[in-house]
Amino acid sequence: MVSTTLDPPSDPPLAREGASARAIHWAARLLTATCWISAGLFGLYILAFYAAAIVDGNMAKWNEALPRLYETHTPTATAGIGVHFAAGGIILALGCIQFVAAIRSRYPAVHRWIGRVYVTAAFLAGIGGLTFIAAKGTIGGTTMNVGFGLYGVLTAAAAVETYRHARARRLDVHRAWAMRLFALAIGSWLYRMEYGFWFLLADGAGHVKDFSGPFDRFMAFFFYVPNLLVVEALIRAPRASMSATARWTAASAFTCATLFLLLGTYYFTKFYWGPAILARIGL
Repeated sequence: MVSTTLDPPSDPPLAREGASARAIHWAARLLTATCWISAGLFGLYILAFYAAAIVDGNMAKWNEALPRLYETHTPTATAGIGVHFAAGGIILALGCIQFVAAIRSRYPAVHRWIGRVYVTAAFLAGIGGLTFIAAKGTIGGTTMNVGFGLYGVLTAAAAVETYRHARARRLDVHRAWAMRLFALAIGSWLYRMEYGFWFLLADGAGHVKDFSGPFDRFMAFFFYVPNLLVVEALIRAPRASMSATARWTAASAFTCATLFLLLGTYYFTKFYWGPAILARIGL
Protein backbone atom coordinates (compact mmCIF):
# COMPACT_ATOMS: atom_id res chain seq x y z
CA MET A 1 0.00 0.00 0.00
CA VAL A 2 1.34 3.43 -0.93
CA SER A 3 1.28 6.08 1.77
CA THR A 4 0.41 9.64 0.84
CA THR A 5 0.23 12.85 2.83
CA LEU A 6 -2.11 14.97 0.78
CA ASP A 7 -3.77 16.65 3.72
CA PRO A 8 -1.93 18.80 6.28
CA PRO A 9 -1.52 17.23 9.71
CA SER A 10 -3.71 18.41 12.56
CA ASP A 11 -2.61 21.07 15.00
CA PRO A 12 -1.91 18.89 18.09
CA PRO A 13 0.83 16.85 16.32
CA LEU A 14 2.33 20.08 15.02
CA ALA A 15 2.41 21.53 18.52
CA ARG A 16 4.14 18.44 19.89
CA GLU A 17 6.78 18.38 17.14
CA GLY A 18 7.78 22.00 17.71
CA ALA A 19 8.60 25.06 15.66
CA SER A 20 10.22 23.17 12.77
CA ALA A 21 7.03 21.20 12.15
CA ARG A 22 4.93 24.36 12.22
CA ALA A 23 7.38 26.12 9.89
CA ILE A 24 7.30 23.42 7.22
CA HIS A 25 3.53 23.07 7.61
CA TRP A 26 2.86 26.75 6.85
CA ALA A 27 5.63 27.05 4.28
CA ALA A 28 4.17 24.08 2.40
CA ARG A 29 0.70 25.60 2.58
CA LEU A 30 1.90 28.94 1.20
CA LEU A 31 3.81 27.24 -1.61
CA THR A 32 0.81 25.07 -2.45
CA ALA A 33 -1.56 28.05 -2.48
CA THR A 34 0.84 30.02 -4.69
CA CYS A 35 1.16 27.13 -7.14
CA TRP A 36 -2.60 26.66 -7.26
CA ILE A 37 -3.37 30.34 -7.87
CA SER A 38 -0.61 30.75 -10.45
CA ALA A 39 -1.40 27.53 -12.32
CA GLY A 40 -5.10 28.43 -12.26
CA LEU A 41 -4.37 31.84 -13.79
CA PHE A 42 -2.25 30.22 -16.48
CA GLY A 43 -5.04 27.75 -17.20
CA LEU A 44 -7.49 30.62 -17.67
CA TYR A 45 -4.96 32.31 -19.96
CA ILE A 46 -4.66 29.16 -22.08
CA LEU A 47 -8.43 29.05 -22.46
CA ALA A 48 -8.69 32.81 -23.11
CA PHE A 49 -5.88 32.92 -25.69
CA TYR A 50 -5.51 29.55 -27.40
CA ALA A 51 -8.92 27.91 -26.96
CA ALA A 52 -10.75 31.18 -27.65
CA ALA A 53 -8.83 31.56 -30.93
CA ILE A 54 -10.41 28.28 -32.06
CA VAL A 55 -13.88 29.60 -31.24
CA ASP A 56 -13.12 32.87 -33.05
CA GLY A 57 -11.72 31.08 -36.11
CA ASN A 58 -8.45 32.99 -35.77
CA MET A 59 -5.97 30.22 -35.03
CA ALA A 60 -3.14 32.11 -36.75
CA LYS A 61 -3.07 34.09 -33.49
CA TRP A 62 -1.32 31.12 -31.89
CA ASN A 63 1.84 31.99 -33.78
CA GLU A 64 2.10 35.27 -31.86
CA ALA A 65 3.16 33.26 -28.81
CA LEU A 66 4.98 30.32 -30.40
CA PRO A 67 6.03 30.06 -34.07
CA ARG A 68 4.73 27.36 -36.41
CA LEU A 69 1.92 26.22 -34.12
CA TYR A 70 -0.70 26.88 -36.78
CA GLU A 71 -0.07 26.23 -40.45
CA THR A 72 -2.86 25.61 -42.93
CA HIS A 73 -1.12 22.65 -44.60
CA THR A 74 -0.92 20.58 -41.36
CA PRO A 75 -4.54 20.06 -40.25
CA THR A 76 -3.80 16.94 -38.18
CA ALA A 77 -1.14 18.76 -36.17
CA THR A 78 -3.47 21.73 -35.74
CA ALA A 79 -6.25 19.49 -34.42
CA GLY A 80 -3.85 17.78 -32.02
CA ILE A 81 -2.40 20.97 -30.57
CA GLY A 82 -5.88 22.50 -30.39
CA VAL A 83 -7.08 19.61 -28.23
CA HIS A 84 -3.89 19.87 -26.19
CA PHE A 85 -4.45 23.56 -25.43
CA ALA A 86 -8.16 23.28 -24.67
CA ALA A 87 -7.73 20.23 -22.41
CA GLY A 88 -4.59 21.72 -20.82
CA GLY A 89 -6.46 24.83 -19.78
CA ILE A 90 -9.13 22.69 -18.14
CA ILE A 91 -6.69 20.55 -16.14
CA LEU A 92 -4.78 23.59 -14.87
CA ALA A 93 -7.99 25.32 -13.82
CA LEU A 94 -9.54 22.24 -12.15
CA GLY A 95 -6.55 20.34 -10.77
CA CYS A 96 -6.19 22.25 -7.53
CA ILE A 97 -9.83 21.68 -6.55
CA GLN A 98 -9.26 17.93 -6.37
CA PHE A 99 -6.80 18.25 -3.50
CA VAL A 100 -9.10 20.28 -1.23
CA ALA A 101 -9.88 17.89 1.63
CA ALA A 102 -13.14 19.63 2.56
CA ILE A 103 -14.58 19.03 -0.93
CA ARG A 104 -13.48 15.40 -0.96
CA SER A 105 -15.03 14.68 2.43
CA ARG A 106 -18.20 16.80 2.29
CA TYR A 107 -19.02 16.61 -1.41
CA PRO A 108 -17.66 13.30 -2.68
CA ALA A 109 -19.94 13.35 -5.75
CA VAL A 110 -18.48 16.73 -6.78
CA HIS A 111 -14.97 15.36 -6.30
CA ARG A 112 -15.77 12.32 -8.45
CA TRP A 113 -17.35 14.26 -11.32
CA ILE A 114 -14.63 16.90 -11.41
CA GLY A 115 -12.14 14.05 -11.27
CA ARG A 116 -13.70 12.41 -14.32
CA VAL A 117 -13.47 15.66 -16.26
CA TYR A 118 -9.92 16.20 -15.00
CA VAL A 119 -8.49 12.80 -15.97
CA THR A 120 -10.30 12.88 -19.33
CA ALA A 121 -8.87 16.32 -20.08
CA ALA A 122 -5.39 15.21 -18.97
CA PHE A 123 -5.56 12.13 -21.21
CA LEU A 124 -6.70 14.25 -24.17
CA ALA A 125 -3.99 16.84 -23.50
CA GLY A 126 -1.36 14.11 -23.64
CA ILE A 127 -2.80 12.51 -26.78
CA GLY A 128 -3.25 15.90 -28.46
CA GLY A 129 0.38 16.82 -27.85
CA LEU A 130 1.57 13.44 -29.12
CA THR A 131 -0.55 13.85 -32.25
CA PHE A 132 1.08 17.21 -32.95
CA ILE A 133 4.58 15.76 -32.48
CA ALA A 134 3.85 12.73 -34.67
CA ALA A 135 2.28 14.81 -37.45
CA LYS A 136 4.64 17.76 -37.49
CA GLY A 137 7.38 17.59 -34.89
CA THR A 138 8.33 20.32 -32.46
CA ILE A 139 10.24 23.46 -33.37
CA GLY A 140 13.24 22.26 -31.34
CA GLY A 141 13.88 19.08 -33.30
CA THR A 142 14.76 15.60 -32.04
CA THR A 143 15.61 16.45 -28.42
CA MET A 144 12.41 18.43 -27.93
CA ASN A 145 10.41 15.73 -29.75
CA VAL A 146 11.72 13.09 -27.35
CA GLY A 147 11.33 15.22 -24.22
CA PHE A 148 7.85 16.47 -25.05
CA GLY A 149 6.81 13.07 -26.42
CA LEU A 150 7.78 11.37 -23.16
CA TYR A 151 5.87 14.08 -21.28
CA GLY A 152 2.74 13.33 -23.31
CA VAL A 153 3.04 9.58 -22.74
CA LEU A 154 3.53 10.01 -18.98
CA THR A 155 0.60 12.42 -18.71
CA ALA A 156 -1.79 10.11 -20.57
CA ALA A 157 -0.59 7.09 -18.57
CA ALA A 158 -0.94 8.90 -15.23
CA ALA A 159 -4.48 9.94 -16.16
CA VAL A 160 -5.40 6.31 -16.91
CA GLU A 161 -3.83 5.05 -13.67
CA THR A 162 -5.49 7.76 -11.57
CA TYR A 163 -8.92 6.81 -12.93
CA ARG A 164 -8.30 3.05 -12.85
CA HIS A 165 -7.34 2.95 -9.18
CA ALA A 166 -10.19 5.28 -8.21
CA ARG A 167 -12.66 2.93 -9.88
CA ALA A 168 -11.13 -0.02 -8.04
CA ARG A 169 -11.39 1.90 -4.71
CA ARG A 170 -7.63 1.62 -4.12
CA LEU A 171 -7.69 5.14 -2.72
CA ASP A 172 -4.12 5.40 -1.42
CA VAL A 173 -2.75 4.30 -4.79
CA HIS A 174 -5.27 6.55 -6.55
CA ARG A 175 -4.09 9.58 -4.55
CA ALA A 176 -0.46 8.80 -5.31
CA TRP A 177 -1.21 8.70 -9.04
CA ALA A 178 -3.31 11.87 -8.73
CA MET A 179 -0.28 13.60 -7.23
CA ARG A 180 1.90 12.40 -10.11
CA LEU A 181 -0.70 13.57 -12.61
CA PHE A 182 -0.88 17.01 -11.01
CA ALA A 183 2.93 17.26 -11.03
CA LEU A 184 2.85 16.56 -14.76
CA ALA A 185 -0.14 18.82 -15.40
CA ILE A 186 1.66 21.88 -14.01
CA GLY A 187 4.64 21.17 -16.26
CA SER A 188 3.44 23.48 -19.04
CA TRP A 189 3.00 26.26 -16.46
CA LEU A 190 6.46 25.64 -15.00
CA TYR A 191 7.95 25.62 -18.51
CA ARG A 192 6.85 29.25 -19.01
CA MET A 193 7.85 30.27 -15.49
CA GLU A 194 11.31 28.73 -15.76
CA TYR A 195 11.95 30.37 -19.12
CA GLY A 196 10.79 33.68 -17.68
CA PHE A 197 13.20 33.47 -14.77
CA TRP A 198 16.03 32.33 -17.04
CA PHE A 199 15.57 35.36 -19.29
CA LEU A 200 15.39 37.59 -16.23
CA LEU A 201 18.47 36.16 -14.49
CA ALA A 202 20.65 34.99 -17.39
CA ASP A 203 19.37 37.08 -20.29
CA GLY A 204 18.35 33.93 -22.16
CA ALA A 205 21.83 32.40 -22.37
CA GLY A 206 21.72 29.10 -24.25
CA HIS A 207 18.37 29.83 -25.91
CA VAL A 208 17.93 30.32 -29.65
CA LYS A 209 14.82 31.15 -31.66
CA ASP A 210 14.36 27.62 -32.99
CA PHE A 211 14.63 26.18 -29.44
CA SER A 212 17.69 24.09 -30.30
CA GLY A 213 20.15 25.76 -27.93
CA PRO A 214 21.73 24.00 -24.93
CA PHE A 215 19.28 25.57 -22.47
CA ASP A 216 16.37 24.63 -24.73
CA ARG A 217 17.51 21.01 -24.89
CA PHE A 218 17.88 20.96 -21.11
CA MET A 219 14.39 22.41 -20.67
CA ALA A 220 12.86 19.73 -22.90
CA PHE A 221 13.05 17.45 -19.84
CA PHE A 222 13.57 19.76 -16.86
CA PHE A 223 10.02 21.14 -16.79
CA TYR A 224 8.56 17.81 -15.62
CA VAL A 225 11.26 15.35 -14.45
CA PRO A 226 12.11 17.26 -11.20
CA ASN A 227 8.38 17.56 -10.43
CA LEU A 228 8.01 13.79 -10.54
CA LEU A 229 11.07 13.28 -8.33
CA VAL A 230 9.69 15.69 -5.71
CA VAL A 231 6.29 14.00 -5.75
CA GLU A 232 7.86 10.56 -5.36
CA ALA A 233 9.77 11.84 -2.34
CA LEU A 234 6.54 13.19 -0.82
CA ILE A 235 4.72 9.92 -1.45
CA ARG A 236 7.43 7.64 -0.09
CA ALA A 237 8.82 9.71 2.78
CA PRO A 238 6.06 11.07 5.05
CA ARG A 239 6.85 14.38 6.70
CA ALA A 240 6.71 12.86 10.19
CA SER A 241 9.95 10.96 9.54
CA MET A 242 11.97 14.15 8.89
CA SER A 243 14.45 15.52 11.40
CA ALA A 244 14.14 19.07 12.74
CA THR A 245 17.11 20.18 10.60
CA ALA A 246 15.55 18.67 7.50
CA ARG A 247 12.25 20.42 8.28
CA TRP A 248 13.92 23.83 8.65
CA THR A 249 15.84 23.27 5.41
CA ALA A 250 12.69 22.26 3.57
CA ALA A 251 10.74 25.19 5.04
CA SER A 252 13.43 27.61 3.84
CA ALA A 253 13.43 26.05 0.36
CA PHE A 254 9.63 26.22 0.21
CA THR A 255 9.69 29.88 1.24
CA CYS A 256 12.28 30.81 -1.40
CA ALA A 257 10.30 28.93 -4.04
CA THR A 258 7.13 30.75 -2.99
CA LEU A 259 8.80 34.15 -3.33
CA PHE A 260 10.16 33.28 -6.78
CA LEU A 261 6.75 32.03 -7.93
CA LEU A 262 5.00 35.11 -6.57
CA LEU A 263 7.41 37.30 -8.54
CA GLY A 264 6.94 35.25 -11.70
CA THR A 265 3.17 35.13 -11.31
CA TYR A 266 3.02 38.90 -10.87
CA TYR A 267 5.13 39.46 -13.97
CA PHE A 268 3.26 37.04 -16.22
CA THR A 269 -0.17 38.10 -14.96
CA LYS A 270 0.56 41.79 -15.45
CA PHE A 271 2.03 41.56 -18.93
CA TYR A 272 0.62 38.36 -20.51
CA TRP A 273 -2.01 36.31 -18.69
CA GLY A 274 -4.05 39.14 -17.19
CA PRO A 275 -4.52 41.21 -20.38
CA ALA A 276 -5.55 38.13 -22.38
CA ILE A 277 -8.08 37.02 -19.73
CA LEU A 278 -9.52 40.53 -19.28
CA ALA A 279 -9.75 41.08 -23.03
CA ARG A 280 -11.69 37.85 -23.41
CA ILE A 281 -14.29 38.77 -20.79
CA GLY A 282 -14.56 42.29 -22.19
CA LEU A 283 -12.87 44.26 -19.39
